[in-house]
Amino acid sequence: MSSEKTGMSATKASSRLDGLTRLGQSLWLDSISRELMDSGELKNLIEVTGIRGMTSNPTIFEKAINGSPSYDAEIAILSRKGYSTEQIVRFLMVRDIRRACDFFLPLHKESGGSDGFVSIEVSPLLSRETKATVAEAKLLHALVDHPNLMVKVPGTPEGMPAIEELTAIGISINVTLLFSPEAYTNAAMAYIKGLSRFFEKGGDISRVHSVASVFVSRIDTLVDRKLSDLKKTQADSLKGRLGIENCRTIYAIFEELFRGERTRTLMGNGAHVQRPLWASTGTKNPEYSDVLYVDSLIAPDTVNTVPMATLKAFVDHGKVSPALLAKKGRDEAFYKDLASLGISCDQVFETLLEEGLKSFEQSFETLNLAIADKVRIMNPERASDKGVPETSDWANETKTLIETWEKSGVPGK
Repeated sequence: MSSEKTGMSATKASSRLDGLTRLGQSLWLDSISRELMDSGELKNLIEVTGIRGMTSNPTIFEKAINGSPSYDAEIAILSRKGYSTEQIVRFLMVRDIRRACDFFLPLHKESGGSDGFVSIEVSPLLSRETKATVAEAKLLHALVDHPNLMVKVPGTPEGMPAIEELTAIGISINVTLLFSPEAYTNAAMAYIKGLSRFFEKGGDISRVHSVASVFVSRIDTLVDRKLSDLKKTQADSLKGRLGIENCRTIYAIFEELFRGERTRTLMGNGAHVQRPLWASTGTKNPEYSDVLYVDSLIAPDTVNTVPMATLKAFVDHGKVSPALLAKKGRDEAFYKDLASLGISCDQVFETLLEEGLKSFEQSFETLNLAIADKVRIMNPERASDKGVPETSDWANETKTLIETWEKSGVPGK
């Protein structure tokens, strides 16, 4: 697909995204769908535009699967074979992620394994269950079976020991739903501890990667609403700042942890830093620049995952400079001003974590209900479904996935 069809200039895309790469930041796409892959657009985004990875979450999959008929054929076949709604949902996700990994595999190899990752998330219904999270992450890792997969684990208190445990067996993890510097620090330490354990067992730590996904725009959306309610001039001057200031605080912690003595031995033996990943970077307030959370968060050893609209906007008029480094560390005066107005950052972060978990849970449940409705409409008890092609390639992949699933101890039909 040409760059004209994506609505982006190849020259602008190459210039801006190459500039990011030179500054040490990778731009990933926060979206996945079969249309994106079938149309050739994803191939173009990788080879021409220059995106270097892809993330997904339950909300993205809910929109993709529930909003498209391209999944109906497989839903019909799997339901006829007696698989449950939840199994069908996971099946569709895994097949899409496997395919997306294939698209990014050349870049993964070309980058020496440092980029070209695709992320799949464990069920949000398990966010408070450590053992169940570990079990599902292992299953997803086995089902996708690609070196450029990252499994997403929520950064809840229960998720932290799961992150350590999974890293300790060599699985690359994307820690998601991080808001506070404290939660980020815990995620980084879970990675470091897990990596140390893997290294002590003789594991090849050079093949383990991780990102810590820090959500940005959601912070400003909530805080701006609180500041507006105060109806004070001083409050207005603080709007639209906490998201970026929080990233700057977290980046300082990142540098302290991964550039210092604590990780020197690991880094000297081929380990990789756990890159901060700026998530939720689409601008929600129309009064702000549509590339605010890309332009402002550029720094070495970071990732920014953006929705399609933000990607197009950045390609068109983004500014490439190490803007996050313009100031170092935590702006104490800013945080003091927020506190003087009664804004508790800790309370904001706690609220956003709970809202994020509930949102993903709702998307997951909505998707399951939508699949169940499709199954009822398709009447799976019929001997066959006209127009449903069960190709040999599809059948072979299905057989492999089911065998892996069942060997992992997951209940069958």
